[in-house]
Amino acid sequence: MSEEIMKNPENQADSIGYIVGGGLKANLQARLNVPAQQVQEGAFVVIESGEMLFYGLVTDMQLGSTDPRFADEHTENRFPPQLANLLQGQTLYTNLEIMTALMMEQGPNPDDPGYEAWFQKVLDEQIRPEPVKTVPQHHAPVRLARAGDIAEIFGKEGEGAFFRIGDTQEGAHPVCVNLDKLVQRSAGIFGATGTGKSFLTRVILAGLIKRDKTAVLIFDMHNEYGPDDTASDTGMRVPGLKGKFPAKVRMVGLGRGATIRGNNSDYTLEIAESDITPEDVMMLAQELNLRETTPTTLEALRVSFGFERWFHEFKHMRVNAYVVDEETGKRVPAPDSVAAWAEGAGVHPLAAEGLHRNLNRLFHANYIVEQPAANALEMMIANLDNGQHVVLSFGKHETDLDYLFVSNLLTRRIRDRWEARTNDFRSGHQGATEPRPLVIAVEEAHKLLNREMASQTTFSTIAREMRKYYVTLLIIDQRPSQIYDEVMSQLGTRITGWLGDADDIQAVLTGLAGRDALRGMLARLQPKEEVLMLGWGVPMPILVRSRRYDDAFWEELLEKQSKRTDKEILSDLGY
Repeated sequence: MSEEIMKNPENQADSIGYIVGGGLKANLQARLNVPAQQVQEGAFVVIESGEMLFYGLVTDMQLGSTDPRFADEHTENRFPPQLANLLQGQTLYTNLEIMTALMMEQGPNPDDPGYEAWFQKVLDEQIRPEPVKTVPQHHAPVRLARAGDIAEIFGKEGEGAFFRIGDTQEGAHPVCVNLDKLVQRSAGIFGATGTGKSFLTRVILAGLIKRDKTAVLIFDMHNEYGPDDTASDTGMRVPGLKGKFPAKVRMVGLGRGATIRGNNSDYTLEIAESDITPEDVMMLAQELNLRETTPTTLEALRVSFGFERWFHEFKHMRVNAYVVDEETGKRVPAPDSVAAWAEGAGVHPLAAEGLHRNLNRLFHANYIVEQPAANALEMMIANLDNGQHVVLSFGKHETDLDYLFVSNLLTRRIRDRWEARTNDFRSGHQGATEPRPLVIAVEEAHKLLNREMASQTTFSTIAREMRKYYVTLLIIDQRPSQIYDEVMSQLGTRITGWLGDADDIQAVLTGLAGRDALRGMLARLQPKEEVLMLGWGVPMPILVRSRRYDDAFWEELLEKQSKRTDKEILSDLGY
């Protein structure tokens, strides 16, 4: 046993093993000196070596023996129990495989008078953990992480932007995520259907709303985030964000008179025909089964009627409309028909009529009108600018077509606005203020960011380029393998629950160091409430039992919120 363990009684009491091998490229090997059942895959461990602490995850456990014969023979049947136990303790053992990720200088003990000052330097990032660039010494003691270790690496709940997202498996120590860092880059929440990713998303969104540094726009395809809901598996009431933050969240319904689970929306969104561009239609090429001739026909419509009138004029043209020419007595296309316009514009009539039929689903969408009652898009942008958050509920419009069309069109407009405002701010224009960071939460992300769609949608541009314009994505999806790999590689933080498909697991780990060691851990997650956090928003990968989205969560969150200053409370009320 190491002299270091023997000299330090606290290390000896907490030690679960000691380093016996490994390297920088290969994971470290540690010999367990406690029963194997006391340690699980994914355990967060600390290795104390001289003045340095090494932080890592247990990625594998292997049985070993000093001689294969001792492992093969049942010594408990040949010797008395006490002798058999002693013999097994000397000849049979368990090794841990540890993926080390960070190293940091060892600070004072928590009960030392100088610990608080040292820990504050850690929170202020004057002292920070670094990527591992060396190895601990032989026989360096290994122990399970304490609450202080977790706080030193992942932050302390309630300090600045640190928000508790869950707890460690061993010891149930709080694990936080830095919300300000989380939204600096696009992030993803993944998990198979039924793993609770929507509940985890609600937890994070509630944290962002409480933090009040970022505006959030939620495309709520299934009407889950704004109004109160009922859990499908337990039948329990699930609070909505609107009910808990009535002054901070605006619920917007799609279409005039829209209600959301029987609740009235704050206002409704209608899309003006003049706002629809040919590019918006081409984005729906797969969903509408558009032909290769469609771009030519759309360009001809734009030339004939202009950007603002093309959709309206085309919508009101008739298909298969003919009249009899008085001079020749022949049937000819009616003046207000698609065929008549096509002949005049130099477009094949059959191609134009085919496009008109394909666009019928858009022509009959009741949320697309010639003249909206109000400019809801400007109202949404004003809400987001003023520190409020918008949940766009699609109500009865739950088809893929509605979701693809509306979300892409709105995001394109919002992206243009934030980009222009950022350029004005950085150019020093008089009166220009720094844009409020915006997070756009997108469900069913693979429908918008698959290989075929990624090059056409605004979301792909945001994932790749828009963080410098204060806009990022929070994508929620059950099939990450169907998301374009170029987009996946741009995601900063990934929080993933259980995934049953090997391709989905591979997609989540794309571009990450140590993915081979993490693959098995991800495949063996519990079906619910257990997630692996990794990427930009957390210092190192960690396995977490996620926070429950229940009454206790809201009591804790709102109790802390009630301790704010009068100025903050008045700001929430819009004053």
